[in-house]
Amino acid sequence: MRIVIAEDSVLLRAGLTGLLVDAGHEVVSTVDNADDLLVVVERHQPELCVVDVRMPPTHTDDGLRAALQIRARWPAIGILVLSQYVEETYASELLADDTAGLGYLLKDRIADVGDFLAAVDRVGKGGTALDPEVVAQLLARARRKDPLERLSSREREVLGLMAEGRSNHAIAGQLVVSYGAVEKHVSNIFTKLDLPPTEHDHRRVLAVLRWLDS
Repeated sequence: MRIVIAEDSVLLRAGLTGLLVDAGHEVVSTVDNADDLLVVVERHQPELCVVDVRMPPTHTDDGLRAALQIRARWPAIGILVLSQYVEETYASELLADDTAGLGYLLKDRIADVGDFLAAVDRVGKGGTALDPEVVAQLLARARRKDPLERLSSREREVLGLMAEGRSNHAIAGQLVVSYGAVEKHVSNIFTKLDLPPTEHDHRRVLAVLRWLDS
């Protein structure tokens, strides 16, 4: 099949190209950023795109956002997303609708060439390929009743003060801790609540909403 690869690591991009070409596929284009991905997909209309989640320009969720745009504009094109580790928020968003012609694999799986190529074939033919670790973590997330259960008592205290509208400086004064300690607690809260940095969302507001929902 005709494939486009979007991956900002030069070595991994070359490795993927070699694997796919050796397996009989045609790699029609390779890019290292999300903006160029949309351009080459429109130009070449491939059967499959292999896309890294985190790419330039912001190195957050640019690859995922481009993949979602491709799904919306060209639903017949298969999307195989690669990620360094399971990012539950991204996976949930990608899998929220129809999963036909869709895959989400951890990059470690590429080392098992047979399984990786099988996933490529399956997604390119309209099937689904989900990494077992992705499935396990999404199921675990679905079973969580309290989104705040992963937070420590101190992190819950910090989030409660955030919900009152306190700044980090005000929280530090209230708890009699350093500003840096509060920043670390806030960062841990974002991580544990599966709130990765994006250019579209205000994580502090989202965290407070989780607090109110609980």
